[in-house]
Amino acid sequence: MFRSGMKEKTALIFGISGQDGAYLAHMLLSKGYRVHGASRDAEASHFGNLVRLGIREKVQLHSASLSDFRSTLSILTMVEPNEIYNLAGQSSVALSFDQPVETFESITVGTLNILECIRYVKQPLKMLNAISSECFGETPEPANEASAFLPRSPYAMAKSAAFWAVKIYREAYGLQVCSGVLSNHESPIRSERFVCRKIVATAARIANGSTEKLTLGNVSIQRDWGLASEYVDAMWRILQQQNVDDFLIATGETCSLMDLVGAAFEAAGLDSSQHVILSDALLRPLDISVSRLDPTKAREKLGWQADTKGRNLAKVLVECELRKSVGPLPWGGI
Repeated sequence: MFRSGMKEKTALIFGISGQDGAYLAHMLLSKGYRVHGASRDAEASHFGNLVRLGIREKVQLHSASLSDFRSTLSILTMVEPNEIYNLAGQSSVALSFDQPVETFESITVGTLNILECIRYVKQPLKMLNAISSECFGETPEPANEASAFLPRSPYAMAKSAAFWAVKIYREAYGLQVCSGVLSNHESPIRSERFVCRKIVATAARIANGSTEKLTLGNVSIQRDWGLASEYVDAMWRILQQQNVDDFLIATGETCSLMDLVGAAFEAAGLDSSQHVILSDALLRPLDISVSRLDPTKAREKLGWQADTKGRNLAKVLVECELRKSVGPLPWGGI
């Protein structure tokens, strides 16, 4: 049976080893939560991000596969969470073109299994599913929560399907489940396979004496870039609503990748034109030229807005890279 009448909340984070999962776990611990995290093989995983944030021993970690219904149900009944955050699944747009089936299964089937488990246990809990603003596709005019999805990658296709699964289960079964549609958000603990961290880490190494070049593909793309440690606060706020709803989480400011590159190298005391080369090998089969987003609903209903964005984000991340810092944590220590 699930707990009842307990003041201390318990959170279960699927995808706790990633950037968002680690920052979210840190923030929830600071709020007095019991935090549980799931990984495909918890005993074999190093959980480097949790170690960097100094919380590896403060969270309870479990092995679970979201592609397996019984495994997912087992961890829900064992942990008895008040809140579930689903941040799991293949998260690279570029990789999704090489691994479309794995991407779709890890995101969509995993989400469906969580939803089915919540429906099965019939207990009062809330769930946030992390979705990407990539689902909107081209948005020369700012997209909001009412905008149509027009995905242009297998990753965005899978995230779109997961969004609709959550919405259907909320409306059909009355579950307290919702989606946070998140714009690009970065941090010092992000993997270098993601372009923003690749830029920042390379600029820092060159500033420290490396002679390498930064190789990029399409630098004309425009995105809404924010800071991950600010975005997890928005995720938490979404689940504190009496009746959960879907929210777009973004900065509201769009800049080009070339502007981001220029700001990062400038923060490192360098001229980007001397260190960047372009390669057609890094171009995607399909890409989004412009992403403009309107986070008005989050500001008005959640009281949340981004403080770090665009060129300033690049500056903050380079400074963190040079200091080997995990970045600003708006909620403080634990």
